[in-house]
This record gives sequence, structure tokens and C-alpha cells, in this order.
Amino acid sequence: MMTQEAQAVLARVLDGANACLTCSFQAEDVVVLHLARQVRPDLPVLFLDTGYHFAATYEYRDRMAAEWSLQLINLTARQSVAEQEAEFGLLYQTRPADCCGARKVEPLMRGLEPYEVWLTGLRREQSPTRANLQVEETHKLPTGKQLAKISPLAAWTNRDVWQYAKEHRIPLLSLYDQGYTSIGCEPCTQLPLDPNNARSGRWGGAKLECGIHTFTQPGS
Repeated sequence: MMTQEAQAVLARVLDGANACLTCSFQAEDVVVLHLARQVRPDLPVLFLDTGYHFAATYEYRDRMAAEWSLQLINLTARQSVAEQEAEFGLLYQTRPADCCGARKVEPLMRGLEPYEVWLTGLRREQSPTRANLQVEETHKLPTGKQLAKISPLAAWTNRDVWQYAKEHRIPLLSLYDQGYTSIGCEPCTQLPLDPNNARSGRWGGAKLECGIHTFTQPGS
């Protein structure tokens, strides 16, 4: 039933729309990608290449991009990792919010500018900060442009995601086998500190969000 609801949402919002999907290649993003490709096989897939991802993440991204013939778009920061570290040192240690802002938020907001519909793999169960997530919301870019932000798996549980992946024989990122439950940049990702909060292993527990979803307005 939940799969049918997600399929119906995607069929409706992708009908003639200039849309994209942001994909970190975590399980829920890959499930949304699998569902969306049934409607739009050539859907642009935006990946935030921060320069700090696990080697396993890059390997998995490249594998899936090749196997699924993805229209992959790698979004990068204005400064390379070397340039940023030369100017600021290890910013992810001293000012993690600024590091996320430069390497994730700004590149994504810039990358989303051409689109009307933004698909995500966000789910309410992922974190207390996402408990009120709606399937359809409005996201305002820094330029003032507004996008329809669609999270078709908002109500899905972790079990739902993994069951779908199993049923459809979708290989998942190998880091899950090591106990990671939410996977971002390698220096800022560890095993979960709270078994009831999948994102508690991010940023040493100091925060739960990078800032990407700050501009989203509930409802639409």
C-alpha cells in the first residue's frame, strides 16, 4: 500500500515537471530513485560531492550510476578541499556548520535553481528534526525561487525501506554492514550514539542537520 502511494505521488508530480532528485546514495534515496526511474528514467540525480565522503560511498555511487545509467550531476563547493583547508584548516572540526554551509548547502541551493520539483528521500522516522515532515512542502531558495519539495517516503519506516530494497534486489551501500545508520562525510560520521535516533552518529552528536532543509516551509 505504501509503495502504491509513493508511486502515485511520483506519477503525479513528475508529469511534465522539470524535476530532479537529490541522492546521497543512502538506502531511502536509492529506493526513491528506483521508484522515480519507473516514471522518469532520465531523471537528473544530484549528488553533493563534498570531497569528504567515504571511499565506499564514491565506489557505490559510481557503481549505481553505471548499472542504472543515471544522469548523475555532481555538485561541488566553490573551493576545493585543499583550498578550504589551506585557508581555514579542518573547518569540519572547528566550525562544522560553516563547513556544511560551504560544501553542502550553497552548492545544493545553486544546483537546484533550474528545477521546479525537488525529490528527496527524507523520512519522519530518521530524526526528531524530521518528525513533522510532509510528503509535499515548499522550499524557498536563497534567490527567492520556490520549489515543490516532495518526500514520497515521508511515512516509511526503516523496515519499509529495507524490505522494498530486498524485494527489488537493490544492492545497498556496504557501510550499513558496519553498523552505520546515517552516512554523510567520513570525518563527521560515526556509529549511532542513540539506538533510537539513526542520525545521532552525525557530527559527534553535536547537531542532527547540515542546514539543507532550513528553508523548507511545512505544507504547500
